[in-house]
Amino acid sequence: MSETTHLIGLLLGTEEDWPTAFESIVRRLGPVTDSTETAHRYDVERVTVEPFNLRQKPRYDLVIDRLAYWYYHPREWLKKAALMDDLYLLNSPFTFQSMEKHAAYCAMMRLGLKVPETVLVPYKNPPDHAKYAFTAQRYNRPFDLDAVAESIGYPMFMKPYDGGAWVGVTQIRNPAELHRAYDESGQRLMHLQKAVSGFDVFARSLSIGAETMVMKFDPDQPMHARYSVTHNFLDAEVGDEVVTIGRLVNAFFRWEFNSCETLIKDGVVAPIDYANACPDVAITSLHYYFPWAMKALVKWAVFCTVTGRKARYDLDTRRYFDVADRDDLSYEEKISAYRQLADSYFETERYADFCASRLANLDEVVVDWLDSLEFDRLLVETVQTTFPAHEHDHFVAHYRGLLAVSAKDARTALG
Repeated sequence: MSETTHLIGLLLGTEEDWPTAFESIVRRLGPVTDSTETAHRYDVERVTVEPFNLRQKPRYDLVIDRLAYWYYHPREWLKKAALMDDLYLLNSPFTFQSMEKHAAYCAMMRLGLKVPETVLVPYKNPPDHAKYAFTAQRYNRPFDLDAVAESIGYPMFMKPYDGGAWVGVTQIRNPAELHRAYDESGQRLMHLQKAVSGFDVFARSLSIGAETMVMKFDPDQPMHARYSVTHNFLDAEVGDEVVTIGRLVNAFFRWEFNSCETLIKDGVVAPIDYANACPDVAITSLHYYFPWAMKALVKWAVFCTVTGRKARYDLDTRRYFDVADRDDLSYEEKISAYRQLADSYFETERYADFCASRLANLDEVVVDWLDSLEFDRLLVETVQTTFPAHEHDHFVAHYRGLLAVSAKDARTALG
């Protein structure tokens, strides 16, 4: 039997919990045998930031990036590696650089999704540029902020056009709050977006490769309590639409590790935030769902490397627009067509067959890891670095309980 070894790179910022978990599971997995009886072995390495020659070949077969959304030097390394070395990256560094909410809103509106009414307003304070005064005097038209708000209707949200992690997001219920928030926005470019008042469910779907987990979410809760361990909170049809929207966004922009937020009211699914190509996967946030996320990340990395899946950095936007422009299709028929395009991009059937035939032992590997002292040490250390000292005992017990339930449910599924 021949063997080959794959090196997975993790490009990280401050995260420690999930990278340690990912490394542990990969190293416990053992070799994966393909259809030619070649054994594929794996190792993981954290990528360092240093000078790089543009012709220097990377040592990695696949890189999971969690840093380049704010750190430009590694972003340029990723772009170089994609263009010159055909390195497999879970999120395209090209659309990632322009993946701000604004572009995502425009693209999905173009495809007919039910994005709430959204307006981009000019900077409150001008950008620091020598040519601004002349350009503004000649071309900037005065506008009535109150009239813009009235055209949208209260309540609404003001949010940065390129933001994430709820930074700079303000709920606007009246003109006084509107002007206060706009004054405080400074040099940030902001959207005004109609609120979906009285929604029934706030769903956050995390997609990793060809898999999606839809979770009930409450952004008003502290981070440790935002995700509810609640099953079947959406009916089958709405749940399928939520999954489709998340995968559609990802296939469209070539993102394979992203989260999508949707509001459901009276059966209508309104996507409100779906450009999160560096989604939160902290154990203290996902808790019960954390093992699923790590397992999905391992499966997708292994699938891509064993099968030789090629990275796709080109965009097939016209294929999606051709569906959007068909007057003979209903909204439901367009959603179905988008799902077919997304499933084709992610090779969902091939992926499912691969996992069933080549990774059948992974569920047991993850359950054994959850039962290990190694995992418990990681959990305790994460709590100790996340919460103040007087809350350590409480949250260690809290997360141990949630992860124990997750492990129990996984064992039940294994039979």
